[in-house]
Amino acid sequence: MKLYYLAGACPLVTHIALEWIGTPYEAEAVSREALKEPAFLALNPLGAAPVLQDGDFVLTQSIAILEYLAELYPSANLLGETLQERAEVRRWLAFLNADIHRNFGVVFGVQRYAHSEAAQAEVKSLTCELLLKQFAHINQHLNGRDFLGAQRSVADAYLYVVLRWAGRLGLDLSSLTNLTRVSQKLEQDPAVQAALKAEGLL
Repeated sequence: MKLYYLAGACPLVTHIALEWIGTPYEAEAVSREALKEPAFLALNPLGAAPVLQDGDFVLTQSIAILEYLAELYPSANLLGETLQERAEVRRWLAFLNADIHRNFGVVFGVQRYAHSEAAQAEVKSLTCELLLKQFAHINQHLNGRDFLGAQRSVADAYLYVVLRWAGRLGLDLSSLTNLTRVSQKLEQDPAVQAALKAEGLL
């Protein structure tokens, strides 16, 4: 099994999940330039990471990869034990991917959505306000909880990664104490540390 990743980007979620699972795998860093080269485009014609290669099976899109790994290695219990627990994890995965991740994409790639500097500044400001509201929603959910679901799951790895992005962006989440607590706990997790070290982020 092999993970192709872009350091610090969303493939870090899969990298953490693989460390939690604990089975042997390979990980290969891909530069932004290499994403558009023929060798990588043969794996993913869209030129995006992550890509997971499991034998002859090649899978793209973070959510699909995370669910595949969770189902392939059920003993790691990264999706939930009951139908309702799995639905809850999928709900948070959807929120993190379709809402929060999308909004970070707007901020980091604002030139795709606005041309003038003034317009870009407005788009960034409005999107950051929305991100703060979305993180506040998660913070409220985490009151009295250590994880988004009933136990540690792939959704928590995703949360950790977007919180790293919030730090890079300079979003002030200091008042969201549950997020701070959960983020610090995940930061100390040996598997998270291993994934960060492997990507050169420590």
